Amino acid sequence: MRLSAVDNLKVILVAWVIGGHALLGYAAIGGWPYDEVNEVTFHPGVETALAALIGPSGLFFMGTFYFMAGIFTPGSIERKGTRRFITERLVRLGTPWVVSAVVVWPTFVWIAYNGAGRPVSWWHAFTHRDPFLDSGSLWFVGVLLVFSTVLALGPPVRERAITTRTVVGMTVMVAGTTFLTRLVFPARSGQVGDLHLWWWPQCLGMFLLGAIGGRKLAERVPDEIYRACRNVVIGTIAVLPMAAALLGVLDLAKNAEPFLGGWRWQALMLALAEGVLVVAGSLWLIGLAQRRLTGQKPLAEGLARSAYVAFVVQGPILLSLATAMRPLELPAEVKAPAVGAGAIALSFAIGWVVTSRRGASARSS
Repeated sequence: MRLSAVDNLKVILVAWVIGGHALLGYAAIGGWPYDEVNEVTFHPGVETALAALIGPSGLFFMGTFYFMAGIFTPGSIERKGTRRFITERLVRLGTPWVVSAVVVWPTFVWIAYNGAGRPVSWWHAFTHRDPFLDSGSLWFVGVLLVFSTVLALGPPVRERAITTRTVVGMTVMVAGTTFLTRLVFPARSGQVGDLHLWWWPQCLGMFLLGAIGGRKLAERVPDEIYRACRNVVIGTIAVLPMAAALLGVLDLAKNAEPFLGGWRWQALMLALAEGVLVVAGSLWLIGLAQRRLTGQKPLAEGLARSAYVAFVVQGPILLSLATAMRPLELPAEVKAPAVGAGAIALSFAIGWVVTSRRGASARSS
């Protein structure tokens, strides 16, 4: 039986990722391939304001995806058996990743570059990406495939209640391993296959926390933990902009480097902030959804059903819309929201059509 709160939260998170990628395409700090060819960027003051308002969520929203995936993975392995589970994951996660890395992503990067008046061959767009086998936003499913396979091949995970001690312990573990990992793989660095190794500590940590908490956690985050996590997240998000201002971090494109990795106190502070936000933030978000987002209307159900397809197709749609809007003499402050809103609508519309047809086909058979 599906959990409406988790489904509704998934829709919001996917929409947030799509909109966030649209904004990053016009940001000086970058983080989305359109920033390599963009024709306009945000005013520095606007970018700083966006970073203060939206930036902290970027430190933990992806971890929340892995957290939700981990919640349901042990049960899926138990129901299907190891072989069937891995086979289905290879199809559902591995196939989109391979198609994106080898065909779709280089094709649309090639289109974006040529649309920007920077002619390159398709082969060049494929072989000269940094990292090689860049899959765009689908790095997420490639890494999830690795985590899911390892969990399926290992000993069964025993579900148990999440306590305050568990939350604190996971926070310390994620923060510490994030700092140590970024001594070798700095944040935003590229690895073959676009593995995002610098993000693995929080992604794997949250995947495991979800697997340990299991379906009971998806049904109800205990009130005490929910309130504590809510307060921690709100307090941390409120403090981060003030701390950045005190440290003189007013231009992210110029001042971000010391925070990305290495034996620096700035990198340690960022790792600590990520650990706090991803653990407390994931628990708070799912707890909030359980208390506020429990509707099961047909529209909500359809959007939830469409969310995975929307996530898969977002990259080509974002690049296409940004390229199509390129000739328009508009500031980034107008283009970025327009591209984001259009991509969210189109991605979910495609997902709706695909999943509706699949459902109709299954019923007819």
